[in-house]
Amino acid sequence: MDGLTLTLLAVIALQVLSAFFSGSETALTAVSKPLMHQMERDGSRAAKRINTLLKTRDRLLGSLLLGNNLVNILASSLAAGLMVGLFGDAGIVYATIGMTAIIVLFGEVLPKTYAIYHANTVALRVAAPVTAVVLVFTPVVRALELIVRLIFRLFGASNGVSVTAEASMMELRGAIEVHAGEAEVREERRMLRSILELADVEVGQVMTHRRNLVTIDGGQPAAAILDQIITSPYTRLPLWRDDPDNIVGVIHAKDMLRAVRTRDEGIEGLDVCALASDPWFIPDSTTLQEQLQAFRQRREHFALVVDEYGSLMGVVTLEDILEEIVGDIVDEHDVAATGVRPQSDGTFIIDGAVPIRDLNREFEWRLPDEEAATIAGLVLHEARRIPEVGQIFRFYGFRFEIARRQRNQITALRVTPPPKQQRQS
Repeated sequence: MDGLTLTLLAVIALQVLSAFFSGSETALTAVSKPLMHQMERDGSRAAKRINTLLKTRDRLLGSLLLGNNLVNILASSLAAGLMVGLFGDAGIVYATIGMTAIIVLFGEVLPKTYAIYHANTVALRVAAPVTAVVLVFTPVVRALELIVRLIFRLFGASNGVSVTAEASMMELRGAIEVHAGEAEVREERRMLRSILELADVEVGQVMTHRRNLVTIDGGQPAAAILDQIITSPYTRLPLWRDDPDNIVGVIHAKDMLRAVRTRDEGIEGLDVCALASDPWFIPDSTTLQEQLQAFRQRREHFALVVDEYGSLMGVVTLEDILEEIVGDIVDEHDVAATGVRPQSDGTFIIDGAVPIRDLNREFEWRLPDEEAATIAGLVLHEARRIPEVGQIFRFYGFRFEIARRQRNQITALRVTPPPKQQRQS
């Protein structure tokens, strides 16, 4: 085998190594860290190697860049020597043009393009050889790192990266939204998004408003109270005396029925308020995350929500918070609430009391809920007045038509979402 053939084979071999270094760099940079973490927990050795490499990312990139530059420079030198021997001084120009095209195409573009589309697969395959490369080049890379730190310090720059909790949360949100167009994971995406938003939502936005509460006058005869408890769809009911705002306790249906069963002298004379548990009042500004932790610590499922003046606003339950994550949980005793009626023309007839968060979660809309909890409240906030039936408003890309009004309360609207969101819903 002559020298020409050996040189050509050496250049080809060096370009294969160049493709390996370039593809490995791209794959290990774009690899899914959550997937590798889970695979390591499942016993994958390759995933464990990848996670180990990513812990010292600067050393990993330094080794790959060092190896890639070494093989490219060596290949270019061999090609230049070969071309000069064949064509004289003009061979330098031929070698430069030829090696540039070869390195860009076969050493950079092709391997990196393949690696970016198959990052996880490629990363798992190259994990072992890359680990060996990093081990071999570590002494040189450490020396280079020292030089880099000195240069950064000389110019007053920092080469450290600090990851804040806010940045981590944004990364999680971004990872969820990346799959926004995939119908197969629509429900999972809704739940994950809701979990991340628990710390941003206050109980006042998800509570049952006081006008919809079922409360019982504790001063009534025990028989009357028992009738109201049995006919109510709820198991926990607030008791009040003298004034509906004066909540004196929360009676549980089981406690009431247990007391009735154990009394031999009948229900008359039973002190229902003595059976009730103490009311637990919380401010309406409490976040769902804080309230969920409080429910777990107190081992309770029911809290009364008050405003800054101490006035009763409504109640919030553990089920309300869970429904924020998984959607409506309907049992055999729940009263069906129908508030959204899709129309054949792509519009929606929506009751004014429907929460904005429910609409955003169900149809993946992006209506703001910072200033108003219900769809009617949003229209009132934006309109800055009490609208008339038939009036039309446009904001946030939606069209809102007042369909029905009772006194000063908007009871129904016809909502037309933007064309793109119509297709999603």
